[in-house]
Amino acid sequence: MRQLLTRTSARSGDRARLPLAALAAAASAAVTVVGLVVPTLALVVVAALDPAGGLSVGADLALAGRLWLLAHGAALQLSSGTVALAPLLLTAAVAWGSSSAARAVVARRDVVDPRGVGTVVGTVVGVHAVLTVLLALVLDAPDAAVRWPSTVLGALVLPGVAAGWGAARESGAAGDLVDRFPGPGRAVARGVLAGLLTLVGLALAVVAVALAADVGGAAALATSLGGAGAGAVGLVGLSALLLPNAAAAVLGLAAGPGFTVGAGTLVSTAGVTLGAVPAVPLLAALPDTQAVPLLAFVSQALPVLAGLVAGTATARRLTDADGGVVTAALWGVVTGVGVGVGAGLLALVGGGGLGDAGLADIGAPAIATGLSTAAQAGLAAAVAAAVSRWRR
Repeated sequence: MRQLLTRTSARSGDRARLPLAALAAAASAAVTVVGLVVPTLALVVVAALDPAGGLSVGADLALAGRLWLLAHGAALQLSSGTVALAPLLLTAAVAWGSSSAARAVVARRDVVDPRGVGTVVGTVVGVHAVLTVLLALVLDAPDAAVRWPSTVLGALVLPGVAAGWGAARESGAAGDLVDRFPGPGRAVARGVLAGLLTLVGLALAVVAVALAADVGGAAALATSLGGAGAGAVGLVGLSALLLPNAAAAVLGLAAGPGFTVGAGTLVSTAGVTLGAVPAVPLLAALPDTQAVPLLAFVSQALPVLAGLVAGTATARRLTDADGGVVTAALWGVVTGVGVGVGAGLLALVGGGGLGDAGLADIGAPAIATGLSTAAQAGLAAAVAAAVSRWRR
């Protein structure tokens, strides 16, 4: 995305130099257009596999638009209840696109002053929010009403955080901001990032192992809708969009509280309660019996492993001026707490509900997950940072 935007700007820049705000607006609009066209084309391909013809192109576009709104944290009021579950893979794609758009504009115009960075970020966020709200106005219908507070808030917050990070990183403002914090801000920030990436990667590995253990069940769920290959492809695609949500649920399992898939299903190391769940291949990763699987106990090591990585990454970037072993351990605790905060946020955005009945509560409890992860990762990070500092 960034390379495409940069090349486009480079070809036109010599002929007519667009104002900074106009260039940022064009980049932001391109993200929205691509974000709607790609899912629509995917849905059209799936519809072509359906012997009955599937949905029309207009219906595919409407479905893609509603997925776009859900990815921003919006809620839709259907006849079956409120749907408020963000497909996090699409959410991540939106965030990456907004960040890349801001970075491309900043890099192309070599923007370093705070006013210019603010212009880029404000324009990207404003255009993105306006287009998303207009899309919500078009798609708002009696059978799929849009909940406006969450829609407007998500349309501002998601591109705001992503574009702000992208522009600040490209212009160097992010490093300057981190340096203003007391202590080794850069070391702690990189340690938190390393710990979070480790935690999410390990959670995805747990999901993959659980799915591999029941490949037959996943295949049966994939073909449960019929419709030749259309049903299978559609369910697999939906599972892919929700894969990060499954990883966020595993964070709750690893931290201790567990996670729910509606009122009838609870998975934790204290016990497993099974109930009716949607026929989605991804849910084949759930246990088949009331017994707690071995994988659930193994996942308990995830916060500790993430803390060890975070503490080591932090200690390696500490300088002689940052103190000795004890100081490194204290900064390790801060890093581990940061990993816990990130885990809680992931659990928060990864959960939600599908209707007002049995599936009204899906995901891991955010506060309990964050607190438990912070405690475990903080202790492990303190030990890892102290040992790494002592060895140096």
